[in-house]
Amino acid sequence: MTPLSGGAILLAGLAAGTINTIVGSGSLVTFPTLLAAGYAPITANVSNTLGLVPGSLSGAFGYRRELEGQRERVTRLALASIAGGVTGAILLLTLPSSVFEGVVPILILVACFLMAVQPRLSRRLATRQAAGPPHGGAGLFATVYLTGIYGGYFGAAQGVILISLLAIFLPDDLQRLNAAKNVLAGLVNGVAAAIFIFFAHVAWGAAAILAVGAVAGGQVGARVGRRMPPQVMRAVIVVVGVIVAVKLLAD
Repeated sequence: MTPLSGGAILLAGLAAGTINTIVGSGSLVTFPTLLAAGYAPITANVSNTLGLVPGSLSGAFGYRRELEGQRERVTRLALASIAGGVTGAILLLTLPSSVFEGVVPILILVACFLMAVQPRLSRRLATRQAAGPPHGGAGLFATVYLTGIYGGYFGAAQGVILISLLAIFLPDDLQRLNAAKNVLAGLVNGVAAAIFIFFAHVAWGAAAILAVGAVAGGQVGARVGRRMPPQVMRAVIVVVGVIVAVKLLAD
């Protein structure tokens, strides 16, 4: 690794940590950077997942105030995220990448649509949500698990999908849901990274540099994200998600 590529990876980690905390598509910055630095795709994907885990923890810590009162909800959904992350990591190590290539952009676009119409949907579902469980029920559990599979496999815009699902199923403030999203996405990446450590080749130098940048970015993202009005945050999530989907379709 040259000093130039090391610096580029550090900056990419900083950007990804910031973006992941606010929205959730930082891998679209770090993954291409690792490829440009000369790492093979699988090694880059694995190292990227491992390197961004500390950034997820940093972002979740930055949003700790918004996590108050969500222990039961997050604990329940954490089981779905962990199971999904394990499944996705195993699929990455056993299946060709073409399996997910076609469906991922569609999933992201659907998530963006749901996020855009979320206020209207939430009003229609308000009565049912008020009478339902505070953790979103079986529907949210199942979809969080499926999102965890995708996150453990690749994860670009995993946060966009997660925040959309949480906003649809749970009648709560968007900032509080974003805090829960950061914890769930961090768990997915964490369990996937643990599997990769034992069963895949990791570029440890690149992962460490990414981690340093991502930790700093997580704090920046928490400071910026919690100051965003809900309407602005929703617009940012939708715009970023559409850009991610279009980029993936074009590749």
